[in-house]
Amino acid sequence: MEIKRKAALAGHQNPIYTIGAPTDSAFFYTAGNDKGVVEWDFEKLSPLRVLIPVKTSVYGLYLSPDRSLLAAGERSGQVTIFDFNQQKIAARLQPHSLPVFSLGAIVNKQELVTASEDGTVSVIDLKTYSTVYHFRVSEETVRCMTVSPDESLIAFGCKDNGIRIYNSSDYSLLKVLTAHTMPVTALCFSPDGQFLLSGGRDAKLNIWRLPSYELQESITAHMFAIYDIVFHPSLPLFATASQDKSIKIWSSNTFKLLKILSREKGIESHTHSVNKLNWNTPDGTLLSVSDDKMIIAWEIERS
Repeated sequence: MEIKRKAALAGHQNPIYTIGAPTDSAFFYTAGNDKGVVEWDFEKLSPLRVLIPVKTSVYGLYLSPDRSLLAAGERSGQVTIFDFNQQKIAARLQPHSLPVFSLGAIVNKQELVTASEDGTVSVIDLKTYSTVYHFRVSEETVRCMTVSPDESLIAFGCKDNGIRIYNSSDYSLLKVLTAHTMPVTALCFSPDGQFLLSGGRDAKLNIWRLPSYELQESITAHMFAIYDIVFHPSLPLFATASQDKSIKIWSSNTFKLLKILSREKGIESHTHSVNKLNWNTPDGTLLSVSDDKMIIAWEIERS
């Protein structure tokens, strides 16, 4: 397997914290410390427009699978929702008083889920934009979340080192997982729903087997915090992004390391922390965003 840098995209003036891309679309979206969410042309790999002007940094994006709406979570605690059918901002909501770090959705219920530094989670009805649930998950920051492939479970990663698993039907707490020795900063269910992967500031990649929630493996995967974990849309691969400026590619069958994308390995990669990844692209291109203000598109060649 060979991975090469297809393109490096400039355009942001400040660190980029998040990216959203749908599998079947010619567009993707990035945001960070700039004053807007940017829409990009995937084929030309060029910026098109500022889709959503914002007053504060954007830490999280959620793009609906049918690409009908994009939600942005801001440092102010505000969530802005853009409606693509109407081509306008449909709602500016204030579900939290402190930064919104992560967004997700239970698509079959049409509910948007937002997680905040205030330790709470809000559930927003996407038909009415009203808050239907608001509950405390932790006494400290809720940093990340992931929804299981069948949408029955939602997991939250917290600053108190814990992972909390909730039932998405009524948002009742099912399980608390403790293995990280520092805050949990990344979570992802495997596409087959058999594993939950977690990454932390302790640089550990923990692999939890479902439905027992047994810790199958704990790997020191990076030098510093792991900020994202994403699976390839069709190949048995996943990628991790880290504060240590590297991206690592792993086998999702064996959980063995296959490739390191970093300047230390002689690859023109990011010069600062890699904050988010997206593999939800039409052709399997991996997109990465960083504190270095750059987006890099990576091409995978199967040998």
